[in-house]
Amino acid sequence: MGSLYYLGAAMKLRNRNVEKLHTDEFDALIIGGGINGAAAAAALAGKGAKVALIDRGDFAGSTSMHSSNLVWGGIKYMESNDFLLVRKLCKSRNHLIKSYPSTVQEIRFLTTISKGFRHSPRYLWAGTWLYWLMGNGFTQIPRLLSAQKIKQEESIIDVTGAVGGFEYSDAYLHDNDARFVFNFVRHALNFGAVAANYLESLGAERVNGKWLTRVRDVMDGSTFTIRSNVLINAAGPWVDQHNELTGQKTTHQHIYSKGIHLIVPQLTNSKRVLAFFADDGRLFFVIPMGNRTCIGTTDTHIEHPEVDVTAEDIAFVLENINKRLTLEKPLTPDDIIATRCGVRPLAIKADQGDNRDFLQLSRKHVIDTNPNSAHISIFGGKLTDCLNVGDEISEEVMRLGVRLSSPKFRWYGEPPEPVKQQFMDQAKRMNLDAMTAPTSSEPLSTRLWRRYAEQAIPMLEKIRQNPAEADILIEGTEYIRCELEHAKNHEMVTQLEDFLRRRAKVSLVVHHEQLRRSEGLKEACKVLFGEKAEEHFNIYFDQHRDTALPVTPTPVEESLDKSHLRH
Repeated sequence: MGSLYYLGAAMKLRNRNVEKLHTDEFDALIIGGGINGAAAAAALAGKGAKVALIDRGDFAGSTSMHSSNLVWGGIKYMESNDFLLVRKLCKSRNHLIKSYPSTVQEIRFLTTISKGFRHSPRYLWAGTWLYWLMGNGFTQIPRLLSAQKIKQEESIIDVTGAVGGFEYSDAYLHDNDARFVFNFVRHALNFGAVAANYLESLGAERVNGKWLTRVRDVMDGSTFTIRSNVLINAAGPWVDQHNELTGQKTTHQHIYSKGIHLIVPQLTNSKRVLAFFADDGRLFFVIPMGNRTCIGTTDTHIEHPEVDVTAEDIAFVLENINKRLTLEKPLTPDDIIATRCGVRPLAIKADQGDNRDFLQLSRKHVIDTNPNSAHISIFGGKLTDCLNVGDEISEEVMRLGVRLSSPKFRWYGEPPEPVKQQFMDQAKRMNLDAMTAPTSSEPLSTRLWRRYAEQAIPMLEKIRQNPAEADILIEGTEYIRCELEHAKNHEMVTQLEDFLRRRAKVSLVVHHEQLRRSEGLKEACKVLFGEKAEEHFNIYFDQHRDTALPVTPTPVEESLDKSHLRH
């Protein structure tokens, strides 16, 4: 991968941080830049700790970029009577909506119930009222709907055999899960943390009261050591593997559930989530995604965290959605633009062995601390609970003897309303929204503020000086030239996929082959990588397949990945 070692602005930012990792000593080193690691880094740095964050790939490069983009209180956990978890998640959802009003927004869920389902619509509707009360009545109230009313409001739903349904509220990420995660990394950097992607931990040992973590730079193969007082394992699905490297014994461990989503052309203009119970009884969603629709998810018990989409997965999702929607023609694999495929790491007690009920496991997080070695492992978790993870890790680090100079600092959230108003007023004076392409789903000012908050203010000046900075470069997307320049200068984009899939969601909404033919993408590569643009373009298409196409599993994988279990 040495050919990717382009010393542009993004690599210079990364290299400065790598140099600090060589020389500095840290209060805490965090392994893993997914939602748990990113939130922990932002919290600790904001509260005054000297923090380092590394990831062997890109930030949000695994589970955190494959979510449903839903921020929800876990209504399905009510069926297993896990009311304390539901209460906690509802409060976390509300807190995120209040803290990130431009990004995390309330959305209605319309659920259709078929005849013969294990519960009646009225019983489930009563459950949504309890759910609403557990969330402090923060959202709109639930509604009970007849089959006729469902068809009237959502003509796309096939109500044949339906006995009614209900509508309730949760929330979703308006933009992109990986983008949301990276903004925590950005906050951590702003608070003084040192973070770098493509650094792989080779394991660590405790020497004279310090953690010495051996690290390999994936970009050039070099190795070095990072010194820290505390080591935090936030490696997501690979927490157990990293604990083996460091010889850590924990009271918890992971089992894995694979989930996939299909991205298809927009099926309805509705801004709701359409929810159904699949043939196996599990919740199944049709989620709005701008001018696309996201369908899923599966929930397959697997033995390892390395997963991909199979033909069986695709057939399961298509079969279930085609049974429940009245489309002009059924969806086929040819309609798939891209797929998301990730692993949910589910926390269980290490001594639970095979006596575990996969169907009853939740996505709750568990913080497993070894005070003797100043080592912390974060098991499980989901985006909804990220603010709690940050605060709880901060408390654990203080218990391990690290002094936080600002323990009460509010390390998360959008800037104050006056800052947003300053941005919007300036955008209005420039008539910025008139520059938005006719195909855009929302005003340019709204989009820029949601993605970048106060960092969007300098973009306005660039556009004022040169209106071409507001031009959309990549056909079929809503990303403008100055966003690419911002990514190059501030977002540690070291490979093309970092931008296409994580800082943005381009590769989710544009066909792989369309991107390969895109002159706009080649121009975007010039912005991001300068003289190495063509090389990065070619490497991306050499190394990344079309995710709309399934992989063929090996016989071993087939035996491990046969049944779609209900969760």
